Amino acid sequence: MKPPKTAPGPKAPSAARARLVAATEFKAKCLDLMDRVAERREIYTVTKHGKPVAQLAPVPAAAADSIVGCLRGQAWEIGEILSPVLPPEAWDASAPARDARRASPRRSLVRKARARQP
Repeated sequence: MKPPKTAPGPKAPSAARARLVAATEFKAKCLDLMDRVAERREIYTVTKHGKPVAQLAPVPAAAADSIVGCLRGQAWEIGEILSPVLPPEAWDASAPARDARRASPRRSLVRKARARQP
């Protein structure tokens, strides 16, 4: 199969310029041309008596789905979510500050609070 002529004009993309194909040739090689469009992203202009009548072009890439709702079904509720994680004693603002180098008292309080849950 000889390569078709390239169509002039500003509408043709620079990387893949439209190629001219006569209607009779298009009729004979339609499936092959469609495969080339799908694989190589080529564009063909079908002509009838030298005048363009149709264009065979690849389908544009699908737009990304909306971000709204994209994480639906990805998280699960485990246990009670309304009650505080820590007991009220842990929220005492008047308690002396702890040394940051020592183990966090919050971890042990969280473990105790989780152990109390039924």
